[in-house]
Amino acid sequence: MGKSVNSNLELSIVMPCLNEAETLASCIQKAQRFLSENGIVGEVVIADNGSTDGSQQIATDHGARVVAVPIAGYGAALQGGIAAAQGRFVAMGDADDSYDFLSLMPFLVKLRAGADLVMGNRFSGGIAPGAMPPLHRYLGNPVLSFIGRLFYGIKIRDFHCGLRAFSREAINTLDLNTTGMEFASEMVVKAALQGLRIEEAPTTLVPDGRSRPPHLRSWRDGWRHLKFLLTFAPKWLFMVPGLLLLAVGLIGLGLLLPGDVQLGEIQLGVHSLLFSAAFILMGSQVLSFAYLARLFGVRERYWPLSDRLKNLSTWFSVERGSILGLLMLIAGGVVAVLAVSQWAGENYGPMQVESLMRLAIPSVLLANLGLQCVFTAFFAGLLGQPRGAK
Repeated sequence: MGKSVNSNLELSIVMPCLNEAETLASCIQKAQRFLSENGIVGEVVIADNGSTDGSQQIATDHGARVVAVPIAGYGAALQGGIAAAQGRFVAMGDADDSYDFLSLMPFLVKLRAGADLVMGNRFSGGIAPGAMPPLHRYLGNPVLSFIGRLFYGIKIRDFHCGLRAFSREAINTLDLNTTGMEFASEMVVKAALQGLRIEEAPTTLVPDGRSRPPHLRSWRDGWRHLKFLLTFAPKWLFMVPGLLLLAVGLIGLGLLLPGDVQLGEIQLGVHSLLFSAAFILMGSQVLSFAYLARLFGVRERYWPLSDRLKNLSTWFSVERGSILGLLMLIAGGVVAVLAVSQWAGENYGPMQVESLMRLAIPSVLLANLGLQCVFTAFFAGLLGQPRGAK
């Protein structure tokens, strides 16, 4: 998004457009009226995504600047529109006449006061009957917004409001690149990760004026939003589940390694010990993903290097990780020898399955953990190498 800012323009109002002939003129007129009534030097930019219904001509006839965006998708259209915008600030909103472009002043006031991104909040501003499907209003949006607040620590109640405004300079530092509906999540997530100042402003939502169905597909696009929220939150995607699996496995291993455990009428034996070892192995694998994902995020500049991660990566060097892994491999081998020795003591006759399994299971577990430790250390070392020139 590299075009220079026009110092004479304060606000660019960008609308993505794909066959919006029914409502486009109304949206442009409202946006232009907002600019003129408030004495704001600005422009209206229509990011056209290949309309075939004459939307481009409608936009031109009503004084908007049309930018052709050949790459399909909501996010692609907005990226093209933002790149072409010349204002210091940019407001974006759908061209379906569901958002009120006359009510942008609270957004602009917050931007002038230093906010980097101002999100619209439809729940505080008002949602007209029929404007939002019940699935979105009572399940999709609240759940995804809660997950966003939990994962990224920002107090935004409406993560997916299509009406928002931002500092063009600040948003251009985020390297936004998704082309679909998840672009809305990408902007908020990356802004939060980079420590930008994010605020909210109330806005309204009314039923759109189109006779055709919306471009949004509830389950497909909902999953794309959720996937993006999870991808950039290794703490919640990897570390928390990994710690839970590891804790359950360690408790089970500690209780069952000495012998069977009776819980009321239930007897937990060597088979439960096997599952405990599996939980430990799965937990450790997921935790290694958490560590590597954090390092990858630092490398790609998604988030800064924290002191905790810096100390861990310094301690868990390739050398130390390899030594630790080799020690676990050796320990696993020693336990395996003990198991074979026990069998040899019985002249290699019928095995005492349970007693041997209490040696075999820790042996296999230690060997797997040791191998994983070595390769995790080397992968972390690779991620720690200086980036090559692009």
